[in-house]
Amino acid sequence: MNNSRILIVDDDKNIAELIALYLHKAGYDTRQVHSGDAAVTEFAAYAPHLMLLDLMLPEIGGFDICKKIRKTSSVPIIMLTAKGEVFDKVLGLSLGADDYIVKPFDGKELVARVGAVLRRYSRANAAEDDAQAIHISNLSINHATYTVTYHGQVLELPPKEFELLYFLLSHPGRVFTRDQLLDNIWGYEFFGDSRTVDVHVKRIREKLDRNDTWSIKTVWGVGYKFDEDKEGYP
Repeated sequence: MNNSRILIVDDDKNIAELIALYLHKAGYDTRQVHSGDAAVTEFAAYAPHLMLLDLMLPEIGGFDICKKIRKTSSVPIIMLTAKGEVFDKVLGLSLGADDYIVKPFDGKELVARVGAVLRRYSRANAAEDDAQAIHISNLSINHATYTVTYHGQVLELPPKEFELLYFLLSHPGRVFTRDQLLDNIWGYEFFGDSRTVDVHVKRIREKLDRNDTWSIKTVWGVGYKFDEDKEGYP
């Protein structure tokens, strides 16, 4: 994952410079800070893809920084510890660290570990995104990225049209009344006309206007459903 941003946190400036050199050669962008307070501030400003975090730091220690960051972020953290320092691996990993490296370290090993952790994190994110994606024939809708792909092209939908389409696709074959759709998409405090649903369905259908094998069907006297059998459209 070259071009990833790596935040290096180490109170020894020489070691931080050496780490930056290894990572720059591997194609990574880096920033360095040398205290616990600076680490927290720079993490928010730099938005790194990974943090290399020294265990022993002035002001705030590595364990406390890891614990603090894990409250708001799942960005990978690799702990750095000097040989001979007491490093509780179980504690570090339980606080959210993804790996650890003992100093002195080999530059190639450092780069390899950084790459491995980034790949694991990338795969985990991709799996999470895919879990929120629905793929039906030539239509894909991903709630994590808020994107719709139709016949290989990205389709722009306003938020309510997106939410309505995603909701119907999430329950294929199930019929929903207009009031149920209003409650689920617009919320219980929506006081508009239930025909709002009809307007949004009409707009969605206009954008999904090819000869597909699926459709948003009207169930007369009841409401709407998503069906992969187009017979009976609309």
